[in-house]
Amino acid sequence: MKISTKGRYALRLMLDLALNESGRPVRIREIAKRQEISDKYLEQIISVLNKAGYVRSIRGPQGGYLLTKKPEEYTVGMILRLTEGSMAPVDCIDGENTFCNHMDDCATSVLWRRLNDAVSGVIDNTTLADLVDWQLAKNGDYMI
Repeated sequence: MKISTKGRYALRLMLDLALNESGRPVRIREIAKRQEISDKYLEQIISVLNKAGYVRSIRGPQGGYLLTKKPEEYTVGMILRLTEGSMAPVDCIDGENTFCNHMDDCATSVLWRRLNDAVSGVIDNTTLADLVDWQLAKNGDYMI
């Protein structure tokens, strides 16, 4: 499993919004500059986050984006699954509707489940608030 730039940048975007939460909307251009990411690419990502209700858009000259929830209410898993899709390492353990003829006698399925459980355990128990804390503890800077 490899997280694409879309997933990594979505996390950085959400973290930037959380770090810069002052009650006023944050512009994509500001985030792009701080994160050194194309504002056009961030616009594509913010659109996905906006449609999912993770952020809200404020229009006008003082417009931008705000988180819709508190940072502790977002998990890394929520954000990555939204932008990346399933985080399962193989298709045969991805959800209840996936079927494999070898599932009952396949030793590797045990490995894949354990790997999936480990990854899910980390991303589903790490919040955006945790990332904020880690960033501030690391260097107090907004740059990731």
